[in-house]
Amino acid sequence: QVQPVQSGGGSVQPGDSLKLSCFVSEFGIRDNCLGWFRQAPGTDREGLGVIFSGNGASSYADSVKGRFTIARNNAEKTVYLQMDNLKPEDTGVYYCALDRVSLPELCTPSRRASLFYKWGQGTQVSVSS
Repeated sequence: QVQPVQSGGGSVQPGDSLKLSCFVSEFGIRDNCLGWFRQAPGTDREGLGVIFSGNGASSYADSVKGRFTIARNNAEKTVYLQMDNLKPEDTGVYYCALDRVSLPELCTPSRRASLFYKWGQGTQVSVSS
């Protein structure tokens, strides 16, 4: 099985923007749920948002709602996480992950990380002045 491949990330100042990419070879071939997660040192992995491949519906955790946007390009099998107005508390390692979900109502930001069966390699995002 091929794992998702992430790109993007880096170090920015508060208020800046970053865009992460996640290439998933089977995204869009069948219904699935792609989630973005963040893990800061000493904390559990936090679900940030998800997108359902079937209809492109996305939803977000309250901590990032209005600042982060998830978009997909099925033809390129790539999902993007656009992060605007970044804050120091957004610092962490960001992961994309895939889960087989047949119903869009099951693809939510609160879906347990343990249900996602394929994970990207992670990418560091650091926000500081």
